[in-house]
Amino acid sequence: MIIPLRKQLFCKRIYHYLLAGILICLFESLAAQTKVEPAVKLYPVGEAWAKNSINAIIFRKNSLVTFKKHQYIAFYNEQGKVVIGKRKIGMSDWTLVTTDYAGNVKDAHNTISIMVDGDGYLHLSWDHHNNPLNYCRSKIPESLEMGPKMAMTGSQETRVAYPEFYKLANGDLLFTYRNGESGKGNLILNRYDHLRKKWSTLHDNLINGEGQRNAYIQTTVDKKGIIHLSWVWRTSADVSTNHNMCYARSTDGGQTWERSNGEGYTLPITAANAEIAALIPPNSELINQTSMTTDDGGNPVIATYWKESAKEVPQYHLIYLEDGLWKIRMLPFRKTDFSLSGVGTKRIPISRPQILASRHKGKSLFYMIFRDEERRGRVSLAKVTTDEGDRLEIVDLFDEDMGAWEPTFDTELWKNKKRISLYLQKVEQADLEGQTDFPPQMVSVLEWKP
Repeated sequence: MIIPLRKQLFCKRIYHYLLAGILICLFESLAAQTKVEPAVKLYPVGEAWAKNSINAIIFRKNSLVTFKKHQYIAFYNEQGKVVIGKRKIGMSDWTLVTTDYAGNVKDAHNTISIMVDGDGYLHLSWDHHNNPLNYCRSKIPESLEMGPKMAMTGSQETRVAYPEFYKLANGDLLFTYRNGESGKGNLILNRYDHLRKKWSTLHDNLINGEGQRNAYIQTTVDKKGIIHLSWVWRTSADVSTNHNMCYARSTDGGQTWERSNGEGYTLPITAANAEIAALIPPNSELINQTSMTTDDGGNPVIATYWKESAKEVPQYHLIYLEDGLWKIRMLPFRKTDFSLSGVGTKRIPISRPQILASRHKGKSLFYMIFRDEERRGRVSLAKVTTDEGDRLEIVDLFDEDMGAWEPTFDTELWKNKKRISLYLQKVEQADLEGQTDFPPQMVSVLEWKP
């Protein structure tokens, strides 16, 4: 059939309009995906070790901490020495001190953790992966002059891993760590009385792996002082054996523990009596040691990632408590598959996520901070709701490839001022605890106020 010339031209015009519309939508979509959030401030600090992710790995609690008018920071320099620093909030000048303390920077597990107690003393713990405790505190309040290495309680301090500090509202501190090894470890919980300046053991076996597994935890303390603890189990050094997300909370500063419905635990918590917030089988690419927070109602929200079936790819998820029931929100924006099988620190195309909670128009709004090679390795932030609208918007806070960086932030600045303050440093990470030749990279603090 011969189509008249006028109709041919009309059809071509319609085709071009449709094509242009499709291209405009595509470009708008790409622009939305690469939108850089305004009002971001960057404060350079100094160069630091970057041959692996030890300075920029998520289970540093904390890399940054604010007390009154000053913010403190800690990292390893190129020689593996512990560097600590402080600045006045809002100012760009840092005072840095290279301490006499050093760590095995070739192992990305051996991180530095800091916290400031209610009297202003800086507490420092560093260089652990199943080895004796390394701990000290400043000689005087708000000082960078650190005292000698010391014990905390002197009990079960010979096989320490993953030290984490948390501050309570009265100025006391909590300190958690694993005693044992991957697949065979127990959770220790200590408390620091800032008035007596003394540590005591609250639990020498809060979560018992029974010699068959260990718990990889994430913790938060809400505005009411309730301690929320969640964890995955692992049965060997192989990351692929991670499974299930479990939960416990304490309303009395860590002395007693209960399930989300208020039913008390008989301690220690084991695989048999642990509350399961999300049933996730092994070999699901479930990652360990992520983050959690609470909404304004005190309901726990856990951010992590896994794949829901062999045909899927790993996606970020929120696991949250609503009206007494555990729910799961998948954030299905990823398209690239990968595997976590193997031991040691791995080179993974996405970071583990940090999760923070805020309010918007009377509803809970969550900020999930992450890095993804699909987004060219930038510092990204997902704004997420869990209401009927299921809002999800992704913006970028920093428009550069950050390598193997994972987010850590100033928990105290967020609690008190609702300002996100991130430790920022491009780092590299070879698979299975390997080394790279990556030169030292600049450490900066990225600040953004929603």
